[in-house]
Amino acid sequence: MLIACFVVAPVAAVLVQGLGSLTSESLPRDVWAMIGTTALLLVGVGTGTLLLGGGLAWLVTAYRFPLRELLSWALVLPLAMPAYILSFVFLATFDVGGPVQDMLRSLLGPGTWLPQMRSLPAAIMVMSLTLYPYVYLLARSAFAEQGRTTYDAARTLGAGRWRGLRRVILPLARPSLAAGLALVMMETLTDFATVQYFNVQTVAVGVYLVWKGSFDFNAATQLSVLVLLFAVAVLGGERLLRGRSQFHQKGGRGQGLEPQRLNGPLAWLATATGLLVFAVAFAGPVLQLAAWALREQLRHGSQLMDPRLTQYLANSVAVACVAALATVVLALVIVHSLRLGGGPLVAAAAQATTFGYAVPGAVIGIGVLLSFSALDDLLKAAGIPGGTGLLVTGSVLGILFAYVVRFLAPAYQSVDASFAKIPPSLTASALSLGAGPIRLLGRVHLPLARRGVMIAVVLVAIDAVKELPLVLLLRPFGFTTVSVWVYELARENFWDKAALPALGVVALATIPVYLIFRRAAGKTDKEVPA
Repeated sequence: MLIACFVVAPVAAVLVQGLGSLTSESLPRDVWAMIGTTALLLVGVGTGTLLLGGGLAWLVTAYRFPLRELLSWALVLPLAMPAYILSFVFLATFDVGGPVQDMLRSLLGPGTWLPQMRSLPAAIMVMSLTLYPYVYLLARSAFAEQGRTTYDAARTLGAGRWRGLRRVILPLARPSLAAGLALVMMETLTDFATVQYFNVQTVAVGVYLVWKGSFDFNAATQLSVLVLLFAVAVLGGERLLRGRSQFHQKGGRGQGLEPQRLNGPLAWLATATGLLVFAVAFAGPVLQLAAWALREQLRHGSQLMDPRLTQYLANSVAVACVAALATVVLALVIVHSLRLGGGPLVAAAAQATTFGYAVPGAVIGIGVLLSFSALDDLLKAAGIPGGTGLLVTGSVLGILFAYVVRFLAPAYQSVDASFAKIPPSLTASALSLGAGPIRLLGRVHLPLARRGVMIAVVLVAIDAVKELPLVLLLRPFGFTTVSVWVYELARENFWDKAALPALGVVALATIPVYLIFRRAAGKTDKEVPA
């Protein structure tokens, strides 16, 4: 309950401010168009990531084919590519004036009709390519954690491979699929940079434009209330997807599924599918950024490594590591409390802690300012010297607090999905043998859920590296992260100069993906020599 109060305070401050002045006249005239566009974007990206992430997870878990072991972790790397960077590379390549359209018009004629790139379908495609690893990570973890006996029992009873997938594997993976889909949709809700590139007007874009264009904080908070309503719908939908049924694997983690070897054209088709997704979502954009960075070097002959880059990278790493550890520890406390029977009030408080992920980062930043301003007022009213709020919000501590509010949801969803697969009988057995709550967490729950915990660390660290609005609003004077530097260069259209720092962002996000996911999920099974 204390954690919930701590995390919900900034969101509640914005809600009080927004609802207090909410009227139909104060909202933008095109608010209903924004709502409809937001709903279509959510449905499109959710469907795309579920099919892409879930399908690829099943492909690398259930089958053996060339380069499977490499692709099992390489397919997570698109998570390290910020969506706004992929959007720019996509538009620079395929939009009017790009090399692809120039080539097609030279071949087919200048009057040839070509599809509009700055559109909702294109935005859905690009966002699906950058967000599908959320579903892929949790789905692959769920498939790998399942024991072989249940699936083999279904096969011996006459179920084919696809029927076994539909009737046994997917129900057991249902909590993880729902958790990954919820993370994707909340990321989609809060995005304002990517959709702006494609001229897609969502509610989050309205918040950003109203605040930046007219500095009307009240109107921005009113629109953020609508974003929060979408978030409530997403979280409610996630619970519906999980359903009331509970699925537990008897005997713990099990040996996992036995992959089936593919031969001939099917094997190479599986390899080509994985390589195509990896190339379009990660390898191609990285090569383009590298080409821009090299062109900048050749054009100006400047230093390849700007001396500021090292300091900005160090700032990003420090903030991301502390934020990841803090959010995962809090998520463990929350989920462990629920497992010990916290009751409906604690369950509701746990769900409330995830709302911050669905609120735009800029709004959370304002909420942090409002929260500590109110704390200052309370301290002064109690006769205690003030300044605490300004001290916190004017330091790195204020950024870390905002990060906890913003990123507790992905940590909670990942840890909760792994805890959901631990049989309650194990918890009851440990308690009956005299284990206390702390020993139960350290000796039983944490070892069984370590895969979900490690994935939570990766997800939060990557999000923290890529986060932009919170740092821009709350950073102290002289403190800059590499993502802020990329933004400051990109908004001036210095994309050649922004290429190297952007590669730094990608590298920072790639390192934890490679080290942690490769160790946690990439070695779940070994390739059998041909």
